[in-house]
Amino acid sequence: MRQLRGDDALFLYADTGHSNANITLVNIYDPSTAPGGRIRFKGLLRHVESRLHLSPIFRQKLLRVPLELDYPYWVEDERFDLEYHVRHIALPRPGDWRQFCIQASRIHARPLDLSRPLWELYLVEGLDTFLDLPDGSFALLTKIHHSAIDLSGGAEITTLLHDTTAKTPSPEPPEPWFPESPPGSLSLLARALLHNVVQPFEMAGPLMRTFKRLGPVMLGAISDAFLHPERQPITRFNAEVSPHRVFETRRFLLEEFREMRALVEGATVNDVVLAVCGGALRRYLLAHDELPPASLVAIAPISIRHADSPSKPHGVSMLRVPLGTDIVDPVERLRHLQLHTSNADEMEHAIGARELTDLSQHAPARTLATTARLLSSAALGVGQHAPLANCTVTNVPGPTLPLYLNGARMTYFSAIMPITDGMGLVFSVTSHDGRIVISPTSCRELMPDPEFFALCIREEFQDFLAIARRSRQRGKRAQGKAAAKPKSPRQRARRSAPATGGKPQSRKRAARRAPA
Repeated sequence: MRQLRGDDALFLYADTGHSNANITLVNIYDPSTAPGGRIRFKGLLRHVESRLHLSPIFRQKLLRVPLELDYPYWVEDERFDLEYHVRHIALPRPGDWRQFCIQASRIHARPLDLSRPLWELYLVEGLDTFLDLPDGSFALLTKIHHSAIDLSGGAEITTLLHDTTAKTPSPEPPEPWFPESPPGSLSLLARALLHNVVQPFEMAGPLMRTFKRLGPVMLGAISDAFLHPERQPITRFNAEVSPHRVFETRRFLLEEFREMRALVEGATVNDVVLAVCGGALRRYLLAHDELPPASLVAIAPISIRHADSPSKPHGVSMLRVPLGTDIVDPVERLRHLQLHTSNADEMEHAIGARELTDLSQHAPARTLATTARLLSSAALGVGQHAPLANCTVTNVPGPTLPLYLNGARMTYFSAIMPITDGMGLVFSVTSHDGRIVISPTSCRELMPDPEFFALCIREEFQDFLAIARRSRQRGKRAQGKAAAKPKSPRQRARRSAPATGGKPQSRKRAARRAPA
């Protein structure tokens, strides 16, 4: 038995009837590499069953403490039923991409049963008619509550269920599973009493560090939002979200993002991703006649490094990044983003994950639960004051090697993210097998036309890539002129020789023999 951490419990407490903290990993497979050229549901069941012992997440559920006096505990589910968690559906014909996105969004929006292990896995068939997929292609939707995993944990679960070759190795037989009996209410209350006595003392240090680091950041952001609302635009996505989700996705080559990165010295692939997302937002809001004059702001995870050792990672922080939606030129937008994300002062004022984690770890459970409920009811004030950010752009780590599920090769990796009141748009950015996938998640009321938003992403990317390639061609022509073959020493000597009387017949013959 292990206790849920404070920062993970916050996702649990923040669940509402119209917004939950589900993360759904979306994988698509080519079955031609599998034995027999297809995957059967019973075979998938056996495969998942053979991997259950590799992670406690699969068979553990949450046990809540009476009156929320302490954080919940992970305990083994004595009534674990694999067939409840692994399900099989098929798209209605013709099974196009729009139907798949609608089905995936519906699955993602449904809340998980909190009395069971917090995951569900869906085998979706009928994907033969889009994305130029081969016959028999299928998808695997893995829905997990954010309190059970973080984004890197999702990649770990993906790795556990897959192999690195098409030939599935015979797994080691798991040890017999005998679930432990959960503790009773009195035992939980006794533990809670002890924790509530100790936690205020443990919280003192993290609280001081948090206010020292985050105080200027939050005060500055809040003062800007309230005193200078013109600097913090409000969009349709900064409103109360509905229970209905929408999801779209577009896939690109990683190498093409590297071409675009070369337009601005010092720019990273992440900077290019932010520039494309900003440009897509600009196109979408402009088409709806809703583009604010000031730049929209995104929350983005940033890697913070030590000043004395730049190669040593310090951790991940959340940085507020102006997306440059007020800038028409994609290259200027990228330059703006590169200057912002590389600015030492901005990095110093990033919201540190360590400070937030330490504080939530030691905050009393009832305090954290109350805070989450207050944040969840913030929709009452949405639209009255400027938001601290307009959207989120988050990286979901993907597998770096080709992966196979029962022999079927993964060809597509994406994610549907949780959205909340006031933050109704989240971009997930995934990478796999030399490709980058940008996937916006929103709700049906705030984004009734997700296909058009995806088109905005595609058009922004294509225009940006065209600029990068024209710039590269100009560079190649300039290099070609500079590297033109110089005249031979003999020609230079003749050109510099003094003129002689008479007609220079020999020079004319030499000129005819010289290469053009």
